[in-house]
Amino acid sequence: MLWNAVLLAFSAIRRNLMRSCLTVLGIVIGVGAVILMVTLGNGATQKVTADISSLGASTLMVMPGQERRGMGGGTREEARPFEADDVEALRGEVAGVSFVAPVTSSAMQVIIGNANYSTTVNGVDNQYLQVRNWTLASGREFSDNELAAGAAACILGDTVRKELFGDQDAIGASVRLQSISCQVIGLLAAKGQSTMGMDQDDLVLVPLKMFQRRVAGNTDISSLMIGVREGSVSSTVATSVERLLRERRRIQPGNASDFVVRDPQELINTLTGTTQMMTMLLSAVAAVSLIVGGIGIMNIMLVSVTERTREIGIRLAIGAFDEDVMAQFLIEAVVLAGFGGIAGILLGVGASIAGAQLLGVPFSLDWRIAAIAFAFSGMVGIVFGFVPARRAAQLDPIEALRHE
Repeated sequence: MLWNAVLLAFSAIRRNLMRSCLTVLGIVIGVGAVILMVTLGNGATQKVTADISSLGASTLMVMPGQERRGMGGGTREEARPFEADDVEALRGEVAGVSFVAPVTSSAMQVIIGNANYSTTVNGVDNQYLQVRNWTLASGREFSDNELAAGAAACILGDTVRKELFGDQDAIGASVRLQSISCQVIGLLAAKGQSTMGMDQDDLVLVPLKMFQRRVAGNTDISSLMIGVREGSVSSTVATSVERLLRERRRIQPGNASDFVVRDPQELINTLTGTTQMMTMLLSAVAAVSLIVGGIGIMNIMLVSVTERTREIGIRLAIGAFDEDVMAQFLIEAVVLAGFGGIAGILLGVGASIAGAQLLGVPFSLDWRIAAIAFAFSGMVGIVFGFVPARRAAQLDPIEALRHE
């Protein structure tokens, strides 16, 4: 009996194929939009996490200055910079620290021949590469002698290499940082843009002592990047770092620190929470299309009941039960919604693939969401198909047979 009802439903749908397709359009759009929003939201979350992690897995950033309140953010510049002794103290006295990379930087022109390019020059040591999880595409790191003597050696980011050398080999070439001649000893592997749209490859690395002596003219360190050892909790290490630096900078209890310790994990949690909330809101808006589609199904099914009143009367007159008529129309509504759900899944997956490529985020399809959306479309068919089905089942056979 159930199979006969399904066959009758398919037959009715085929008789009015165009109307049936237009009827389920709301379901198709609703299911597709939900899958699209959730997939792109998951991809955006993964991209945010990967981009922040590219700074270094579990990396703390320490900068002098008190954190500003309000929209501006950032830190104030009047606080005194860090010193080399601070770096050694952090390396030796804080549990859970794997690397401490001192950094000081300045915007400079890099020149070779008639070509020049404005970029950021960072004075660092080799631990900077470890903290940032940065590998070399070619060449080598700074030697101990180069770091100790402040030799004029440099490592180029991929963007700087492309701007100055194109496809030519840059290793061993001599470039000028303003007026300072510097030999290229290494090339960084490309990382691309960060979540904030900044080009991570637009930089040049030089030995810290070379930068301090020949560029800055002092021994100041403008920031610290601290790698957290695997298995350690970044928030606990951050607290220990803050405690040690407060002691070294002689900050009295109760006074605000004149430096900021930032844990990227907190930023990851904030940004992923934001993207997930936006995904939920957009998905909820998209799900409204499912309700609209359900109303469309109910409307068309009511029309169908009116059009097929005589057919219903004949079925009832020859012995069909009310339940049989009700099942026929209810199954027809569910089949329509089911077709809409399948088409919506295909539309959503295709749109998600195209959207992920367009936005540059990973394609991260959650099949559970697709299954839930399909199940919801079927439920919409049941809910909104019940009233027309019940109306058909309650028709008086005699009155139905008189209907023209």
